[in-house]
Amino acid sequence: MSRAVNALQNFGKSLFGPVLILPIVGLFIAFGNIFGNGNLAEYLPFLGHPLIQNIGQLIAKSAVSVLANLALVFAVGIPVGLASRDKGYAALIGLVTFIVFINAMNVTLQMQGALASASQIKAAGQSMVLGVQVLEMGVFAGILTGALSGYLYNKYSGVQFSGAMAIYSGHCFVAMIMLPVSMVLGVVMSELWPFAQHGISTLALAIKGAGPFGVAVYGFLERILVPTGLHHLVYTPFLYTELGGTADVCGSTYQGARNIYFAEIACPGVKQLSSTVVWDARGISKMFGLPAAALAMYVTAKPERKAVAKAILIPAALTSLLVGVTEPIEFSFLFVAPLLFVVHAVLTGIGMMLFSLLGVHAIGANGIIDFILYNLPLGIQKSNWPMYILVGVIMFALYFVIFRFLILHFDMKTPGREEEHEETRLYSKQDYQAKGNNDAMGAAIIAGLGGRANIEVVDNCYTRLRVTVKDTAVINEPQLKATGAKGVIRQGNNVQVVYGLHVKKMREAVEMFL
Repeated sequence: MSRAVNALQNFGKSLFGPVLILPIVGLFIAFGNIFGNGNLAEYLPFLGHPLIQNIGQLIAKSAVSVLANLALVFAVGIPVGLASRDKGYAALIGLVTFIVFINAMNVTLQMQGALASASQIKAAGQSMVLGVQVLEMGVFAGILTGALSGYLYNKYSGVQFSGAMAIYSGHCFVAMIMLPVSMVLGVVMSELWPFAQHGISTLALAIKGAGPFGVAVYGFLERILVPTGLHHLVYTPFLYTELGGTADVCGSTYQGARNIYFAEIACPGVKQLSSTVVWDARGISKMFGLPAAALAMYVTAKPERKAVAKAILIPAALTSLLVGVTEPIEFSFLFVAPLLFVVHAVLTGIGMMLFSLLGVHAIGANGIIDFILYNLPLGIQKSNWPMYILVGVIMFALYFVIFRFLILHFDMKTPGREEEHEETRLYSKQDYQAKGNNDAMGAAIIAGLGGRANIEVVDNCYTRLRVTVKDTAVINEPQLKATGAKGVIRQGNNVQVVYGLHVKKMREAVEMFL
């Protein structure tokens, strides 16, 4: 079980790179939509000029092309996340593997006489990928080949030959393995994928058939798994695969809630966004719920500690509200009052269920800045964004009332309610900078992780330092927290040290010292 959890955590971490790029693509689509759809021309007449319209459409349609090649993005990005060394070579192996895989599948279908005509491609469950006609696997093709490439790269990239064979060492040896493996995989998936596709379709229909309850369970799981780092495995399939819906937009087929949304906002012919956006409405707790929880923690703080609690909670709440990064505020109560975190997960599911029941069509995954850029330029008819805000106000009230009651009833030691001898504090960027230079910081973190000999792999995601160690028993949590960590999570041989948005600097300090 420990090995399985470790593997899932590593895989979830590897999804982070591709997933983080896609909101940036979405921002360009949103900007292009602002200039290209003409909805705001009545307020800003210059937006109606043909040149502005053409520039907007150029930006939006160029960015949408990333969605059409999403499988390739994952095929290259996942090996980068999985590789423990020479990540650039791992990405190259992932690219080569994907190209060989789709061409092997195409040749297999051709030999079987199973390639559909141009007019029957969709009906036959096939599509064009990089100009090659294959079975419609969507992003699963990239996830499959990327995961396999990353695994085999870690396993065999250390192989070294001597003499004349030395040229085939390292990543070249991995390429020698991956080419035949990807060919065989293309042949095998030509036979197996139709059955897998049927299973996925059945699961998608079951989830859809569960209606608002299914949405509530999804929202609950996406939040409750945050401490383990496995929440990426919950939302990614819904955002980028058939589980999140399939739709024809402007003559092209898109799978996944976020892909469909981005395609719809870039298509002038779409008058109203589809209901699939409910799977990407996770921002309900980020923009409304957690700020309300912070307010509840502040009003229940001891009078003599309110000033300190405010200094902690306001920045954490703003981080969640503005950009959707929740861990600073979540980890402020996760360890001292875990019941609140369970309630937080339940309320997130309830909020998303309300979206489903009320037919909300606005997107909201990463804070109010994204919410404004994505939804307001579309107009009320297309995105129905006022209804999102109405549900948000309801959730704000629920969070505040419930959190305040539970904190007072169970005397929970949330920020500002600690005992006299305890310190009210979350560490900040300024704190660790004051500790000394990068060498000193790296040395302190490594010591907290059990020393250089205990460390095997160092990486990071958006807010956490992710380290694979030999023995978690020697981890010194107080020492790690003295470096600015907000929390330490152990799972098998994986340790996640939560630092916040400046985690990349911490990882660099560790790597530099090592």
